[in-house]
Amino acid sequence: MNNRRIVAATLAGHFAAAFAALGMPPFYDRILREALHSDAAYLAGWFFVIPTLLAALSNPWWGALADRFGKKRLLLRAHLGLAASFWLTSLAGNAWEFGAALALQGILGGTFAASNAYLATVVSGHRLTRLLTLMQGSARAALFAGPALMGLLAHGTAPLLMYRYLAVLPVVSAVLVWWLPSGEAQQPSPCTTLPQANNSSATDEAIPPFHLYFLQFAFIFATVITFPYFVPYAEHTLPHLPAAAPGLLFGLPHLAYLFCALPMSRYLGRQRLLVTLVISQALLVAALLGQAWSHDLAAMIGWRIAMGIAMTASYIALHGLVAAITDAGNAGRRFGSLEGSTKWGAVAAGLVAGIAATHWGLQAPFLIGAVTLGVTSIQLFLLMSRQCRGAFKQPARTID
Repeated sequence: MNNRRIVAATLAGHFAAAFAALGMPPFYDRILREALHSDAAYLAGWFFVIPTLLAALSNPWWGALADRFGKKRLLLRAHLGLAASFWLTSLAGNAWEFGAALALQGILGGTFAASNAYLATVVSGHRLTRLLTLMQGSARAALFAGPALMGLLAHGTAPLLMYRYLAVLPVVSAVLVWWLPSGEAQQPSPCTTLPQANNSSATDEAIPPFHLYFLQFAFIFATVITFPYFVPYAEHTLPHLPAAAPGLLFGLPHLAYLFCALPMSRYLGRQRLLVTLVISQALLVAALLGQAWSHDLAAMIGWRIAMGIAMTASYIALHGLVAAITDAGNAGRRFGSLEGSTKWGAVAAGLVAGIAATHWGLQAPFLIGAVTLGVTSIQLFLLMSRQCRGAFKQPARTID
């Protein structure tokens, strides 16, 4: 099987699983009221966090097992685990059983990290950077389309029963993965020195994994912290908007990513990755501050689009940095840890957003996000200065 078919099958499988996983959370409140007969509305917020928290804890462990037992096997496990947890969710008889089933989704899922790890056994360097950008686009498309289509399909259907139908999607994904090659034949020996020609994604800009995990955490935290309260913020700041407008404004950055990711990845992500990340984060800081002080619809639309473009460039730079320190031998551990840092960033963002919006107003999440990226930029400048000092003293690098 050629690489294009492998990539297409992996992307299709991930989109199907992500569509199912991301399509239902907006309907947790309805499930609690109509299916589980619970008036504890606050549980909807907790249930939104539970799968993310458990995924943050379990993804690094699953990644280590992927390096040991094979990326394809663990990708199959992720799809089948998600299918099983969806089916169990459909059987929930009360709110606590529903919460336990959502916890299983977080523990048994992990299709995004597993798909990325498998792709790293097929390609490397800038091609891997572009594929990681496409994978992020798959997640954004699922986030954009999933809730809307689930809302249409849910009419006339018991909300919990939807999970039983959705379980079919990761099963179909598992069938696609089953026919893919293992990819493990490309895995190098753990003690092999990584040649520069093997990775065109700016290996001279490779940074320690811990710093990369911090950058990923900070970036996710700074952007996701604005998500939970954007709709009420838009309704408060622009009170004369049509009813559907706040939701459309919320989706603009994700839509911008879908339009910009592929053309931008042709030019970005090859070199000067840290510089690209600093510039894109500076634009993102401006976009966050612009939204925090915007009282005009046209300005809000412009800042939301700028946010999407800045997010896209930041993701491409981060993907290039990931590709520079990733190979077939460590891909499971690398992407498991990266996805763990992403989930922790999302959990922290949700918790801090609730506290900040309650105590300091709906503008606070935007300001906290901007400050976080400012602190991150300081770390990036320190990393670049270290690389400048060591530019002519590059030792051979080994795969960890």
